[in-house]
Amino acid sequence: MYRLNADVRRIHWGFPAFQAVALSAVGMLAAMAAFAQASDPGVRRASSDNGPPLPLKGLSADELSFFQDGLARFSSVKVVTSTTGDNSGLGPRFNSNQCSSCHLQPFIGGSSPAVNPLPAVAAAGGATNKVPWFIVTNGPIREARFVMSRFRPDGGVHDLYVITGRSDAGSCNISQPDFGPPGNGLTGRGGSPNVVFRIPTPILGAGLIEAIPDSAILANAQAGAAAKFAVGIGGRPNRSGNDGSITRFGWKAQNKSLLLFSGEAYNVEMGISNLLFPQEREEDPGCQTNLLTPNDTNTFAATGGSIGVLSDMEAFADFMRMLAAPVPAQPTVSTQHGSALFGRVGCALCHSPLMTTGTAIADGDEDNPSVALSNQPVRLFSDLLLHHMGHRLADGITQGAAGSDEFRTAPLWGLGQRIFFLHDGRTSDLIEAIGEHAGFGSEANHVVRNFQALGAADQQDLINFLRSL
Repeated sequence: MYRLNADVRRIHWGFPAFQAVALSAVGMLAAMAAFAQASDPGVRRASSDNGPPLPLKGLSADELSFFQDGLARFSSVKVVTSTTGDNSGLGPRFNSNQCSSCHLQPFIGGSSPAVNPLPAVAAAGGATNKVPWFIVTNGPIREARFVMSRFRPDGGVHDLYVITGRSDAGSCNISQPDFGPPGNGLTGRGGSPNVVFRIPTPILGAGLIEAIPDSAILANAQAGAAAKFAVGIGGRPNRSGNDGSITRFGWKAQNKSLLLFSGEAYNVEMGISNLLFPQEREEDPGCQTNLLTPNDTNTFAATGGSIGVLSDMEAFADFMRMLAAPVPAQPTVSTQHGSALFGRVGCALCHSPLMTTGTAIADGDEDNPSVALSNQPVRLFSDLLLHHMGHRLADGITQGAAGSDEFRTAPLWGLGQRIFFLHDGRTSDLIEAIGEHAGFGSEANHVVRNFQALGAADQQDLINFLRSL
C-alpha cells in the first residue's frame, strides 16, 4: 500500500524538489485571497427551474419528434430484467439507473442537483450496496476512477454499485469495489489518494458544440496568441488517435461526438453494452441476465410502416444534439461591468465567449442542413482546448493526449445555475473555484493573480457576471 500511495502522490505532486515551491505559491495565493471581500451570491434562480428541457429553436417537426423520443428514453429508469421486450437491462455494475438522474440541475440536461439521487439508487430493487463515503445527500454526483491498480496505471471508472441482492438480479453475487479509507464526503477530499472523482458535465447546448468545425477551434486558439503567451497560456486540442480530428466532450475532451459520448456513458454509467461498446464490462456468468450482446441495439423489425427503431444510445445522442443552450440572465450594471473585467483580467483568453457552428445535418438529408444547428452563434465561454491546470487540480489520469493535470476549458454557459464546481465537485463557491485554478504548473496563475488583485467591488461584479451566465 505504501508503494501504491507513493506512486499516486508522485503523479499528483510532481518531483519532490518542486513541492516546497508549489506549497509556497499556494500560501501566497491564499494570503492574497484573504483580503477579498466579494462573495458568491449562490445559484441563480429562474422561472424555468425544474421545468422541462427546451429544444433548440428552429427544429423541424421530425427533429422535434426525435428530441421528444430521446428525452423519454433519457428519463426512463432501467431495471435488470426488462418487462417491455427490449434487452437493455441494468448492470451488473453501474453508477445510476437513469441518465437524467445525473443531469438534473436546473432541469434535465444540466448537472448534479441539490439533492443527490445516488444514495437512494444504492438500495433500489432490494440491492445490498453500501453508499460510498464520497456520495452524500447534499453533495455532487460522482463517478470514481482509480489512478492505479496493482501498481500499474489504471485511470478507468470503477462503478459504485452492483446488482447483487436485487429482486431481478438472479444469481448475480459480485462485490462493490473497495474505495479505501474515507475522507470528507462533501468535498471528496482527504480519502485514498488512489481514488479520484468526476462530476457530470452539463449537456445543454451540446449539439451546438458538436457542430463547431475543427477549423473554428484552431482559429480561435491562434487568436490573441501574443497576449496568451505573455501570461503563460498555451492550450492544445485533444485529438482522435486515428483521424486526427478534434475531440471535445468530457472533462478532458476525450470524446469526439455525442454518439460516442452517449454509448460510453450507457456502458460505463449503467453497465449496458451497446453498438459502440458491445462487450460486457462485467463478464461473471452468474450476472449475465441479458443473454444476448450488445444489450442495446437497433430494433430491425418494421412496425407501422417504419423501418425499425433506433437504439437507446442513438436516441440519447439525438436528445443531446437538439437540446437548447443555457439562457443567461438579463444584464445589469454590475454584470456588464463584470463582463468587461472578465476580459480585462484574462479569463476570456481560455474561456472564449463565442464560436460559430458550421453547416450541420440533423435529419439525414444532405441537401437540407438543420436550421437549428447550422451557422449558429455558440456562446459557450470555452476554447475547447486542453490546458495545464497545475498540481492542485491534477488527477493522475491520462485520456487521449490529455495528461495528469490537463483539462478541457470548461464551458461556462449555464454556470450561474450550477451548484458544484471543478471536475470533482470539491466546492460550491465560485471564488474558491477560481482560487483552485492557481498552483504549481498551472497556466491560469497569472489570471488568478489578476482577479485577486482587483478591489472587492470589482471582484463582486465579475462574480455576479459569472452567476448571470
